[in-house]
Amino acid sequence: MDCRVINRRRHTGLQQLSSFAETGRTFLGPVKSSKFIIDEECHESVLISSTVRLLESLDLTSAVGQLLNEAIQAQNSTYRTGTSTLLFLVGAWSSAAEECLHLGVPMSLIASVMSEGLNSCIEEVESLQVPIHSVCDHIDSTETFSGLSVSLYPSLQISSGTGLVQKEHDLKDVTSQSLAFCSLSGRPVKSPQLLRLQAKFEADENISRTPQTLKNNLLADTHCRKSVLTHSRHFSRTDCHWISKPGGFLEQLSAAAPKTYSCSNLAELEVGLSHGDPSSMRLVDEAVRLQHQNAGRQRGSHTRLFPFDISRIFTCCLPGLPDTLSCVCPGYITVVSMSTATLVKELQNQPVRVVLVEGDLTENYRHLGFNKPANIKTVSESVKVQQDSSEELWTDHVLQVLIKFNVNLVLARGNVSERLAEKCTDSKRLVIGSVQDSVLQAFAEASGAVQVAYLTHMNENCVGSGVSVTTWRSIPSDTIDGISRMAVVLKTEGINLVTVVLTSPVIAQMQTKEDRFWTCASRLYYALKEQKVFLGGGAVEILCLTHLQSLAGQSVNKGNQDCSGWLHNTSSWLASSAALYRPTVLKCLADGWHRYLSTLLRNTAVYSSDSEAATSIQCHLQNAADSGSPSSYILNEYSKLNSVILNLGISDKLEPIPRVYDVVTPKIEAWRRALDLVLLVLQTDNEIITGLAHTQKSSQESEGFLFL
Repeated sequence: MDCRVINRRRHTGLQQLSSFAETGRTFLGPVKSSKFIIDEECHESVLISSTVRLLESLDLTSAVGQLLNEAIQAQNSTYRTGTSTLLFLVGAWSSAAEECLHLGVPMSLIASVMSEGLNSCIEEVESLQVPIHSVCDHIDSTETFSGLSVSLYPSLQISSGTGLVQKEHDLKDVTSQSLAFCSLSGRPVKSPQLLRLQAKFEADENISRTPQTLKNNLLADTHCRKSVLTHSRHFSRTDCHWISKPGGFLEQLSAAAPKTYSCSNLAELEVGLSHGDPSSMRLVDEAVRLQHQNAGRQRGSHTRLFPFDISRIFTCCLPGLPDTLSCVCPGYITVVSMSTATLVKELQNQPVRVVLVEGDLTENYRHLGFNKPANIKTVSESVKVQQDSSEELWTDHVLQVLIKFNVNLVLARGNVSERLAEKCTDSKRLVIGSVQDSVLQAFAEASGAVQVAYLTHMNENCVGSGVSVTTWRSIPSDTIDGISRMAVVLKTEGINLVTVVLTSPVIAQMQTKEDRFWTCASRLYYALKEQKVFLGGGAVEILCLTHLQSLAGQSVNKGNQDCSGWLHNTSSWLASSAALYRPTVLKCLADGWHRYLSTLLRNTAVYSSDSEAATSIQCHLQNAADSGSPSSYILNEYSKLNSVILNLGISDKLEPIPRVYDVVTPKIEAWRRALDLVLLVLQTDNEIITGLAHTQKSSQESEGFLFL
């Protein structure tokens, strides 16, 4: 059991938030460390590597724990990405708010200035947004993600044309391979072969040679630093000095001529959003292209609109199988009992008629909103014989209806009566329960079926046709999770469904593999939905840090003058306090970003200590301030291929690296949720001890333990 010491003299709620957040700091950055969670009662353990799974294993019964869990679950259910950032910033900004309280800053000022500072950062980083309006215009003619990303691996060849040639290479364990330049001690190892990085990402760029002058307002308020990683989303870069242009483009500043840049290649976008997990993004790419092909067949070959519908993509997890069997297939793949194996084989050679049930397929199911007759009391339901008789009559009636309309396949959203399933199997009819709403809707659209609440209410117009039922692969019956189950494929002509089959020989890794796939899919979905991404690699966070430091410096320089003006005009204590404490609060907020960046650098396994990482950050902060244009400094360092940041003694001949991108709204919402949670706990916790009485308490009374 993990525990943290809680100082009762200080803000209890903020300390609890910091303690919870500390448990997930290893999930930030490219070198993530998995955790074994051991149950103290039953001594069972589980391997987790994500924030969501971590919180599922912690004791969150306290009020603060429940609030934290709600914030993480809200972020995950909406975006499926950004939870590690959210958790870490909750801890960093909790410590920042606690420090402000310790320095005597009024609580109301902490809340207002921190909110103001974050809003200012969000406005500032808009200059780092990159438009992606045309990434899907030529999806059929551009190279795939697999073709573009293979240069992340050793033993690759660059063709004389525009593409990349991939040798046969297993894509599993991609994260460990891409970071294999680090030794076990955490120090970089000179191994040029392990850093054969991507050499093609300049193809499809829009270049403009029209000169532009730098806008003064983009040169004023920010201070920035640079990047440190090559394979991760953290601290990577592109090519030169850039400023934001009205169209959302980034303009390069150079002595020769400026140019504009936007991402116009889907594979490049996917590589940038993979964040060190190309194996998952490869599956996402295949699913996207399969959806595009389906949409093209339905709307014609010259379809311009690209419908990436993440609600029509599903996963089927098959633990116990080799990683090489993971693939993407059209249609709906699910797992059924081996008792239906003979039935599935018989259905393979014939067109199947299907009926869709929108609720449970049980005798006692009633639709939502159903009202029982009033003033009627049943006194015989406790008699098991009569219950069995009632269910048997219902089962026989449903089976007769299926026989009448020659239905071979039943898909139900809810649970299915075991007795009905057995009888249907005996009569050569396959019944599958727990089917998602989107699957039912897709089969309704493609087969012409109409969803019904009760099978006894169906008619001929409710039955769909043209569905095929096949087995997925010929594998041993006990291979899947050691249980006698088999995977079946259900599809029909024109159905807009894609299933990603995820396999792993290690059962404990199955959940992690599925989570990673959905994270990559969600990043790409929101990028395409918003038609814009952030320059990644830590550039956004660096800009926030330098911008806050700049604002804090401006407040210090103007503090006396502003304070005098406020006092003369309003004689307000709050106004004078704001002028006095504003730099302090902004500095504490910036310290949260600094901790975030320092942890990222530490988790690259390049820096051996937090102080070493902090020294590197401070060096670039100073360089950004001296440059006169922190935003241009960041973008310039982001673009360098052999800068001091990248050249870590690994190789003197680094090749061009892939651009890194971040999704916009999920990242910003993670920031907002983190600060909102901190300020909520700050303003609602009533356990703050003030006055002189607390100094008389013993250390035992003033300290406690938080068990996680």
